[in-house]
Amino acid sequence: MSRKVYVIGVGMTKFEKPGSKAWDYPDMAKEAGMKALEDAGIPYSEVEQAVVGYVYGESTCGQRAVYQLGLTGIPVYNVNNNCSTGSTALFMGKQLVEGGLADCVLALGFEKMQKGSLGATFTDRINPMDQHVNAMVQLRGFEPHPPAAQLFGNAGREHMEKYGSTPLHFAKIGYKNHKHSVNNPYSQFQDEYSIEDILAAPMVHEPLTKLQCCPTSDGSGAAVLASEDFVKKHNLQDKAIEILAQTMVTDTGDTFDSKSSIKLIGSEMTRLAANRVYEQTGLGPDDVDVIELHDCFSANEMITYEALGLAKEGTAHKLVEEEAFTYGGKVVVNPSGGVISKGHPLGATGLAQCSELTWQLRGQADKRQVKGAKVALQHNIGLGGAVVVTMYRKGFA
Repeated sequence: MSRKVYVIGVGMTKFEKPGSKAWDYPDMAKEAGMKALEDAGIPYSEVEQAVVGYVYGESTCGQRAVYQLGLTGIPVYNVNNNCSTGSTALFMGKQLVEGGLADCVLALGFEKMQKGSLGATFTDRINPMDQHVNAMVQLRGFEPHPPAAQLFGNAGREHMEKYGSTPLHFAKIGYKNHKHSVNNPYSQFQDEYSIEDILAAPMVHEPLTKLQCCPTSDGSGAAVLASEDFVKKHNLQDKAIEILAQTMVTDTGDTFDSKSSIKLIGSEMTRLAANRVYEQTGLGPDDVDVIELHDCFSANEMITYEALGLAKEGTAHKLVEEEAFTYGGKVVVNPSGGVISKGHPLGATGLAQCSELTWQLRGQADKRQVKGAKVALQHNIGLGGAVVVTMYRKGFA
């Protein structure tokens, strides 16, 4: 029989432009890990296992990272699932607690990235994104733009062609997330831009301008997970946030067989994962108060509205016009600023999302606080591919 799992502590660093700060990944990991432990009010010696995520690094960076917290001999797992790495660490940690293999687990993610657009590290072997890129080329050809921007930008083009959305709708998503980030001290960028600024920014891959694309970043995030017995033993009920349900889905045949740029970037992975979460909890998108959604590009946020069931297929842009996804609307999406503005250190993003939603449900999000938030949803996707969807609520109301 599976056990309930709670987030009892979270922490993260401020996300920074690569190379702008004199630190290395052990420094980032120590800061985020210590903040999470301090938030939980427990020493590292209580942690029984650790799952550590990163994309760019050598084979045992995970051990090197948590050794900053203590040398206790616990199992340490190194995980990499592209942009969904942080939530994959969370997913694995949750399974360890849920299955009774541990009562307290640390999920930690970090990244020290190179400047500029992402590129291949190894050129002497098949790139894990080759199927996605080949399918993209067959659908829409190849332009001299960053491949990730092409994949997501092409999905935006398909949405415009099929449903009537326009570049202005995508710009409004970028506007919203930059505006939200002004109140997030952890965000890499904390500047508000006008719609005109966003539309006039350098074009990366139409319809996506630079201010609608996430930056590369350095940073770390962490979460401490615990069983119900552990929570009660340490009197942590007041800060415990329950993971109501969590699912991971990888690519299905629809990704490559559908001849759709939207499905090529994981819309069906998201739809399947979200529906499983809704089925497991008995709750639906209308029950959610706050969402951290993987907005690596504004086009992905638009498409994910529909995949999560927040909007009917082909109608998300109409809700964008109504400002349904910000304060005062239907549901607040990316109060943190999202990865467009907060930044995107790949291994840390999923755990930064978890941190933001934990603060929101505790009522600790300061100027970003969504009033009366009781149910939260997290969406983290990595092409290649995996998506993790998680639903949270206050554990002991």
